[in-house]
Amino acid sequence: MLAIMVSVGLLGSLSLLVPLSAEVAAAVGGGTRNVIFFHPDGYGLSHWDALRLRFVGPDGTLNWDRMPYAATYAGHMKDSLTGSSHGGATTHAYGVKVARDSFGLDGDVPITARSGQPMSIMEEAIRAGFATALIQTGSLTEPGTAAFVASVEDRGNHQEIARQVVESGVDVIFGGGERWLLPAGVSGRHGPGARTDTLNLIQRARDLGYTVVYTREELQALPSTATRVLGVFASAHTFNDQTEEALRTAGLPLYVPTAPTIAEMSAAALEVLSRNPRTARRGFFMVAEEEGTDNFPNAANAAGSFEAGMRADEALGIFRDFAWQHPRTLLLVAADSSAGSKGIVDWADGRVGEGPVNSGLDGRFVHAPFDGVDGTGTHPFVSGPDRQGNTFPFAVAWVSRGDVAGGIVARAEGLNAERVEELGLVDNTDIYRLMYLTLFNRWLR
Repeated sequence: MLAIMVSVGLLGSLSLLVPLSAEVAAAVGGGTRNVIFFHPDGYGLSHWDALRLRFVGPDGTLNWDRMPYAATYAGHMKDSLTGSSHGGATTHAYGVKVARDSFGLDGDVPITARSGQPMSIMEEAIRAGFATALIQTGSLTEPGTAAFVASVEDRGNHQEIARQVVESGVDVIFGGGERWLLPAGVSGRHGPGARTDTLNLIQRARDLGYTVVYTREELQALPSTATRVLGVFASAHTFNDQTEEALRTAGLPLYVPTAPTIAEMSAAALEVLSRNPRTARRGFFMVAEEEGTDNFPNAANAAGSFEAGMRADEALGIFRDFAWQHPRTLLLVAADSSAGSKGIVDWADGRVGEGPVNSGLDGRFVHAPFDGVDGTGTHPFVSGPDRQGNTFPFAVAWVSRGDVAGGIVARAEGLNAERVEELGLVDNTDIYRLMYLTLFNRWLR
């Protein structure tokens, strides 16, 4: 095994040792091409700015900051200004504008992708002989990854989405969502099944040749011969997306302790892909999503949002190192909206309280609670030190519980990454075009 050093921006000078096999060094060569699309869902510019202040200070840099090419991302849909998770993912997967309420379809209408093919870019990559991976910290039915291989009229049809994901032919599938893989009445490793049919997708996956793992330890102990892996790391999500107050009352952690982080999943996925014969022949296509970066802000949970962002930036360290070692790799990073549009408020005195947010009908400003380290009424966060060693207390303010348009940045590194800055403004359909160019050497109009 080869342990490669990965810089982790959030941890300053500390580096993360990620064990990768020697096969990784030779996996990409000649005419092979790799695409890694990383989707830290809901993490707009204000989130990244806050994350930088919190962990490395106002003068520090994250892995995200170090990516060399960047441009503003436009995420509007065919029928709305703000992108939805399922509509945005569908646009990324097909390269065309769709209705906001779309999951692998345009509303309820099948899509012809920008390439002219009646399939997503991942389905086209599978047919072309690329190795593939879907990496997800939420349920494997989450659209950020699932919309690349599943098409349903109702986003809530988890059991059908799960079936399509498992039967998609993707080589590496990591996520939560065990409840959608087992029939009701059947006990799994993380809890009971919830399917209303009799289909056992865990057994189906094994029949299709997948090695199934359930925990971080099992993932790290994968046999070196495994090239098809299904990782099922939680009953639902690998995190508990509730308010700080609700988690405190229930005694629940932010993330499931036995589940691997997005960085650990990503390192393991690169290991598995590196020994896949299709990677040596053609390359690979990976779509990875940190879903906690969206769900925690949607619960107005600032602590969870910071934790999710830290994990996302650690995964970026893994991806950036791989792209640096393998120059025929495109690393592309974008969200589709900003969850809650987090803001930073200086807070010097005592516990975090409320502040004016907008005027009411009577013209007087209405106050709303701000977040401290463990929710409303707790101590303020403290920034990382600046160049002079000073730290600063602050609170977190939220614009909305929902997703907000604007303030999204697409970043890229590696093969064809310069196209991001050449575009100047990256439309959500351009995510598909950039990935397609790298995989198939064709710039679509």
